[in-house]
Amino acid sequence: MREIDRQIEQFLTHCSMKQLSKKTLKAYNQTLYLMANYLEQVHSITSAEQVKVFHISAYIGYLQERGKYTVACYCNHTQQNYPERRTDYKRSISKTTINNYIRNMRVFFNFLVEFDYIERSPMRKIKQLKNARHSVDFITDSQFESIIGSLDMAKFHEYRDKVIIELLLDSGMRIGECLAIQMSDIDLLKNCIVLPWENTKGKKTRTVFFSNEVRKSLRLWIRHKDSFIESEYLFPSTHNRALSVNGFESNMRVYGNRAGVPNVSPKVFRNNFAKRFLLNGGDIFTLSKILGHSSVAITEAAYLDLTDDDLREQYQRFSPVANMRVRQ
Repeated sequence: MREIDRQIEQFLTHCSMKQLSKKTLKAYNQTLYLMANYLEQVHSITSAEQVKVFHISAYIGYLQERGKYTVACYCNHTQQNYPERRTDYKRSISKTTINNYIRNMRVFFNFLVEFDYIERSPMRKIKQLKNARHSVDFITDSQFESIIGSLDMAKFHEYRDKVIIELLLDSGMRIGECLAIQMSDIDLLKNCIVLPWENTKGKKTRTVFFSNEVRKSLRLWIRHKDSFIESEYLFPSTHNRALSVNGFESNMRVYGNRAGVPNVSPKVFRNNFAKRFLLNGGDIFTLSKILGHSSVAITEAAYLDLTDDDLREQYQRFSPVANMRVRQ
């Protein structure tokens, strides 16, 4: 085993002890072993102590030039992948993906510095790639009504998904957080749901809220659910298990196509919550807390992309002169 493999395993063990999500651990695993294979194949480097800034810089350039999966990944050396068999082999890697690699590598090398495996991080002079901002997907009121109207309330799973969609748009939760809600987490008197730390991306317990309208939907749904299934989950599967994210996303594709609103996804509802919250007069600091972001900067980067029409409408509502009580 290469020394860098041991270092990666120690890092992943450390992350597991911090109870990071399986998705995060998988991303670290893939990123770091791809990097390690490149370093060995191109620069004959087998230990993190040998890695310099220019090696990382060269690796980023290599990814941009060669494309996806051009460095085979031997994750934990247990099995070999065959990247050339993939339909997207050698396709260009987006700047967003490369920036994710950079972020993951920075966390790894910072860990090695913190625990005295190496003296200096080779990531210290590596910057994120400049990436053009894309406006968040937005659905209109009529599109939202079309999606809801396309669902068959006589079917258990479609009735359940209708309430999920309403709650996602009304609360701004991530879909994984929503599907993990248990009956003990919800307070219908205070219109709030406590998301336990183990179910949130940031591993911090937080509270999200819902409107009186959604409370009515939740009350009716719980009554309906309890008449069919006795489950600790607010939104169980038809087999009385936790509903998977992939399963719900698959359902959403069906509903979106049925309603004539393609490419709709759980993320779209979270995006719409954030944008509508700001347009309705909410402030960015409160929004950041509700969304569970670690800093306001993350919220600003993700959601402060209002269009001229958005700004015009917002201005008319909050114009200083128009709202003065005394005018000349």
